[in-house]
Amino acid sequence: MSQYLEVIQKLTVLDFFCKQKFLYSIIFCMTTFILGIFILLIGYIFYSRYIENLFSPEDRETPAIYKNDRVDFVPMSKGRNALIHLLNIAGMGPIIGAIQGILFGPIAFILIPLGCILAGGVHDYFAGMLSIRNDGAQITGLIKKYLGNISFKIFMVIVSVMLLLLATVFVYTSGDLFAERFLGVKDFAISNPLVLGTYLVIISYFIIATLFPIDKIIGKFYPILGGLLILGTGMILVGFFINGVNLENFHFSNYNLHPNNLPLIPMFFMTVSCGLLSGFHSTQATIISRTVRDEKDGKVVFYGMMCLESLIAIIWAAAAMDVYSLNIVPQNIIGTVNVVNIIANKFVPFNLAFLVTLAIIVLPITSGDTALRGLRITIADAINLEQKSIINRLMIVIPILCILLGILFWAKNGGNTFSLIWRYFTFFNQLIAIPVLLCASIFLAKSSKKCIPTLIPALFYVFITMTFIFSEKIGFNMPLKNAELVGLLITFAVAVAFYKKIKK
Repeated sequence: MSQYLEVIQKLTVLDFFCKQKFLYSIIFCMTTFILGIFILLIGYIFYSRYIENLFSPEDRETPAIYKNDRVDFVPMSKGRNALIHLLNIAGMGPIIGAIQGILFGPIAFILIPLGCILAGGVHDYFAGMLSIRNDGAQITGLIKKYLGNISFKIFMVIVSVMLLLLATVFVYTSGDLFAERFLGVKDFAISNPLVLGTYLVIISYFIIATLFPIDKIIGKFYPILGGLLILGTGMILVGFFINGVNLENFHFSNYNLHPNNLPLIPMFFMTVSCGLLSGFHSTQATIISRTVRDEKDGKVVFYGMMCLESLIAIIWAAAAMDVYSLNIVPQNIIGTVNVVNIIANKFVPFNLAFLVTLAIIVLPITSGDTALRGLRITIADAINLEQKSIINRLMIVIPILCILLGILFWAKNGGNTFSLIWRYFTFFNQLIAIPVLLCASIFLAKSSKKCIPTLIPALFYVFITMTFIFSEKIGFNMPLKNAELVGLLITFAVAVAFYKKIKK
């Protein structure tokens, strides 16, 4: 009997050391990944406080209170606003962007959190807080006030086109993902009744959520769906330690590993938007600005949720790196939404994997509806049409719906149309971030405060977006070196124009 006990004890000790070795090996290969999370945490604790002090929130009534119309201006709690804003901004960007961005290599684990802290969080915070200070004005209204009428007209068109493209793309990304996981669909043509039916259900929801008061549907269900997103991503993270994860650490010899040799600048910063910096977020922050009760809630609601989205992106980037390294992803779906199901099946028990997919399906749906809501409010503000009346809301929403359906049918019937739409959306998305940061810079300069924290990321993204559009086939198709030179010249011109403006 004692001999058997000895054997059991030895096996237990051996098993313990094997588990320890397994965990140590996982942690060692996660060094860059963990460093990225550390940068994000430290940045939020200290840099967000610095940005908040620059803006200087005050104890004053917010538009949610003094303009309460029970439709768009409705005061809600900080926790509810935070979870709603997280779902509004976290479309497919932190997932698609992450599984495409990690193709550049482990440098993504560093650039995503650094970009979030120094650019994305700053952008989102000032978009929301400037809106609060300006009666809940949408981003186009802020551009008109701080940058002038010409800029307003240009970006009114750009914002409208971007929000329409985003809503369209999110109809069929969420629809295709749902049809594949839960209906077993393999043919995603719009002529397939299951696919068309799924699209129509999603569009119907978009319209309802766009028309109804914000606290009736969005305010009630989004906090629950936000919890589902966090749970799904959390299960992926836990799966790293249970099933093991194969990650590569960053060193200077692997700073760019993209299989198609895409240049890190500008392509990484155009590929990874949500989680790093996304102009779309400004259209969502200005929706939530109309429900914030206290200016001091802004740091958590706007900056904090941007950091949480960045964390989600980092985790999904790590999961994608692992499944790519195992060669279990078919070549034709690398970097596409279909990788989501492979990741869910790899890291989450089979009977729970559907929760991860469901959480990801929720993302484009909950960003698509608020994209249309943002478009309705933006148009209403531009033409001074009050939105308390359902008739006035329908006057804007019905034409939007017709255009959305037209784009959807065009996109699904064209071979490369999705890729084309997504690339133009990517350009418009990052382009819109620039005037937001410039508005913030002018606001700070007028308040006799340092505008460098907002001006530097604005100028950096002038260079990134101009280099992109001048080098890409959807733009001017120049050689990269020439496009970079043009980007630098335009960046310099913007810097000079800004200097002259603040001197006035």
